[in-house]
Amino acid sequence: MLVVAALYHFTRFDDPAALRGPLLALCRAQGLCGTLLLAPEGINGTIAGSRAGIDAALAHIRALPGCAALVWKESTAETPPFGRMKVRLKREIVTMGQPDVDPVAATGNYVAPGDWNALIQAPDVAVIDTRNDYEVQIGSFRGAIDPGTKSFRDFPEWWARNAERLRGKRIAMFCTGGIRCEKSTNFLISQGVDAVYHLQGGILKYLEEVPQTDSLWQGECFVFDQRVSLTHGLAQGRHGLCHACRRPLAPEDRARPEYEEGVSCHRCAAEYGPDDRARFRERQRQFDRRA
Repeated sequence: MLVVAALYHFTRFDDPAALRGPLLALCRAQGLCGTLLLAPEGINGTIAGSRAGIDAALAHIRALPGCAALVWKESTAETPPFGRMKVRLKREIVTMGQPDVDPVAATGNYVAPGDWNALIQAPDVAVIDTRNDYEVQIGSFRGAIDPGTKSFRDFPEWWARNAERLRGKRIAMFCTGGIRCEKSTNFLISQGVDAVYHLQGGILKYLEEVPQTDSLWQGECFVFDQRVSLTHGLAQGRHGLCHACRRPLAPEDRARPEYEEGVSCHRCAAEYGPDDRARFRERQRQFDRRA
């Protein structure tokens, strides 16, 4: 059984490029797979491998400047959830495109998973799902607002259009692991919202700690690896992935006539032309030969 560690930490790296080589070498030497992002604002990513390998990588990351307080979330996988190990340099570890947003300076109030239900059921609270539309489609908290964003970059524009109708409400926000809420809550604070809260550890921590009998979560949680979705107890869900549009698909979606493995699904059937489909089919044939 492989250990999967999802992590992020906001800190200030003066020279992220100098950190990349040693980190990648350590992860590869430990036989890990996954993706880590380095940027001037910190580190983000998910890695998988043996218990010893994960421990070695986490020790290395905690020794990076400002990362001693790193927090991560663990789950398991029976097969490698990533093809290889990558460490990439980025401008942001989660892209919002708002240069003045600074989670190191301030974030919303953290709410532990065990206290989340009471908060989001309060009549003066508006609950906002900060994830992308295709993630929300397969699961969310009961009664949560879906901004319908295709990218996290779209969130500030959505807020500008909806701020007035939410005025006077306490705002509770959540995302997969917590990283997007670090930025979105700081953004709302900069917009003059006083009462801002977010789910500590994100959906993954909630699904790990809150019993299903007490849960207000409905559906599954999309994850950015080959497991595709997780359920309560962080067990692997039933969703697969359309390798044309990268959207999650339930078993019944894969039974629809629009579905062709690696080529199309009902959500993207009208989005690509014949040349794209031919390219997707060739890619799938090469994948099948290697399998």
